[in-house]
Amino acid sequence: MFEELFIAHKGIYLLNHSIGRPLKNARQQLNERFFEYWEHGAAEVWPNWLQQVDNFRQQLAVLLNGCSEDFCPQVNLSGALTKVIHSLPLRRTKHTLLLHADDFLSMGFVLDRATKLGYSTRMIPANRDPKDIRTWQEYLTEDIAVVLVTHVHSNTSALMPVSDITALARRRDIISIVDIAQSVGVVPIDLQEWQGDFVLGSCVKWLCGGPGAGFLWAHANIVTHCEPVDVGWFSHDDSFGFDINDFRYAEGVKRFWGGTPSVLPFALAANSIETLHGIGINTIRQHNLALIQNIIEQLDPACIRSPIDWAQRGGTLVVNFGQQQSAVENRLHKANVRFDSRTSGLRLSPHIYTSQSEIDRVIECLTP
Repeated sequence: MFEELFIAHKGIYLLNHSIGRPLKNARQQLNERFFEYWEHGAAEVWPNWLQQVDNFRQQLAVLLNGCSEDFCPQVNLSGALTKVIHSLPLRRTKHTLLLHADDFLSMGFVLDRATKLGYSTRMIPANRDPKDIRTWQEYLTEDIAVVLVTHVHSNTSALMPVSDITALARRRDIISIVDIAQSVGVVPIDLQEWQGDFVLGSCVKWLCGGPGAGFLWAHANIVTHCEPVDVGWFSHDDSFGFDINDFRYAEGVKRFWGGTPSVLPFALAANSIETLHGIGINTIRQHNLALIQNIIEQLDPACIRSPIDWAQRGGTLVVNFGQQQSAVENRLHKANVRFDSRTSGLRLSPHIYTSQSEIDRVIECLTP
């Protein structure tokens, strides 16, 4: 039923961890929400365009149980992370940034460059289980200023106990930044439950919103202590004041916005978020889990690189067949299955528009 909302794909599409499929009404909605205002040519085009960005923020608030005023549009996660790190006051006894070896490489690049600000970085080794809170208890030491927590790791689909980690960080006076790029849209998220300091996300994957519609959420208790360096007229308390000698940070998270904003990506993504929320993230999650479980039951557990326990897994199944890997990939390609491969293995990500019959065909390729 829900697959009728999305543009059909000629093959079996399992790349939702990378790019979600577009909605059938995406072009129409984009024309109504963006191009018609532009084509009209009136002076009020910006108020109308900015209303689309406000709608994007409102849709995120509904989806993630937050307040729309606490979301700021961003181009991508690494840009948002850069803004956050550069906005924080450098503390004398806390100068280390903590991340895990399985975090996405863009985020690691950003934290590495932060050494120019006076920070040092520390990486939890890949062989230390990030799903185990004891790992975080060991590594969240007194010198840690900021911890990056990836909700779902892209190369294993391991799902982190975010609430436990952010609670531990709060007790130890450590700022938490949570990356939800691989989870938002397929794993239910409640920002009120997490009570982290910052959350960074994107709409290009499971939210099916296309590239360019990233976002930054900041807890109201921390944002007033942040002084972003990458600013512009939309970071200003009065964006349309037009006084070059009078810069004042916007009251809340909008201080992270910057210069003239993009509008088109957010108009497109707002429609997708609204649609997926209407379907229900719990519905999407249960469908995804059921299809992945069907695959798992037909495979030797030794070839599965993702957690077997669904409660510790995101929306992707990673499998590695060792010496048979190339043969499996060839069969999948011949069956027109869309997937990708990393050093950890093949990544397979069914969405709400993936059918049981498609998964049966995939199983045939995996188990000849």
